[in-house]
Amino acid sequence: MTIVQIAIEQGISSVLVNASGILGGYSTGLTSITIQQAVMIMLGLFFAYLSIGKKYEPLLLLPLAFGIILANIPGANLSAYVYNVTEYIDKNGDIVEVSEAAGLMTFLYQGILRVLYPPMIFLCIGAMTDFGPLISNPKTALIGLGGQLGIFVAFGGAILLGFNPAEAASIGIIGSSDGPTSIYAASRLAEHLLPTIAIAAFSYMALVPFIQPPLMRLLTSKKEREVVMPPPKEVTKVQKIMFPIAMTIIVLMLVPTAGTLIGMLMLGNLIRESGVTGRYLETLQNAFLNILTLLVALSIGSSATADRFLTPQTLIIVFLGLVAFSFGTIGGILIAKLLYKTTGGKINPLIGNSGVSAMPMAARISQKLGQRYNPQNHLLMHAMGPIVSSTILSAVVAGIFIALYL
Repeated sequence: MTIVQIAIEQGISSVLVNASGILGGYSTGLTSITIQQAVMIMLGLFFAYLSIGKKYEPLLLLPLAFGIILANIPGANLSAYVYNVTEYIDKNGDIVEVSEAAGLMTFLYQGILRVLYPPMIFLCIGAMTDFGPLISNPKTALIGLGGQLGIFVAFGGAILLGFNPAEAASIGIIGSSDGPTSIYAASRLAEHLLPTIAIAAFSYMALVPFIQPPLMRLLTSKKEREVVMPPPKEVTKVQKIMFPIAMTIIVLMLVPTAGTLIGMLMLGNLIRESGVTGRYLETLQNAFLNILTLLVALSIGSSATADRFLTPQTLIIVFLGLVAFSFGTIGGILIAKLLYKTTGGKINPLIGNSGVSAMPMAARISQKLGQRYNPQNHLLMHAMGPIVSSTILSAVVAGIFIALYL
């Protein structure tokens, strides 16, 4: 008997009853979606607009946005936390529950929980990074040190607002403006805050061009902004090869808990500078990094479910992240101004914004502002020294926090 015949003989209402029975009470997402889930889907659409329409960090924001949308569609089983729970009675008569991953995103998210993706991204970053500017002008490492100010300001603020030390440390790391480091620290110290911390970190990385320039202009004089820095000194190949090896040994001896990130960063750089692993280098700089970026962003997006993200804590963390990033920028600029004084005007304080490891956006902003005030200014390579030092130092700070509060 056809559906049409059933409809004619029994009426539309009975067809719906029969269909419901056949489908086992199946319901669509439209019938079960909550207001909170709708809000999260709208947030995902907003991030998608920023990535496509405004081209803000599309490699990060686009998969992250789509992950948020997928995770908040009810019944799709595409959040990071979806589990099937099966109960059975064992030989002793006890009820035992077995949790089994049910969704694709649950599987992909294990790369975050098992702390796999962030170190692998650091391996790729190392393969892309030239430590030459830092080696040729080691004092710029002090700017990277100043850039860590935001971490400790946000850490103290989080403690005052009632977060425990492990949570406060995870929030503070947002100030490094280094997404992989933020994910690494949060996954070890405060997994329940990971979605909010990761999204805040990535968002502020995308907003670097809007947050930093006003602070740079506010804290520097016209005379300081016009300083032309001499070209970086030449660095030998031997120096470049020895740097990652020596740095690995020194840092791991002092802060073993930073070894995962620092070790991978320096291995990637050694692959770059050795000159004998061209196939590795090409893969790490392109295909592997792109795959990891996609997996990380999609996994983080899928963890941002309404019940975990739409809480009062979220607004506090986003605010503290802004404080952390702003004070990191301020700390770097103040140290750069100090170096300007102590070197007799040889350091342009505009490179101080690169005290946060927003690579390479912060360096591009230094270059852009520098040329606006003096067309003879070429600050890009000079700014890379503080950035790479900040990358190393923020990983070390994360390692110290993990050793203290894990």
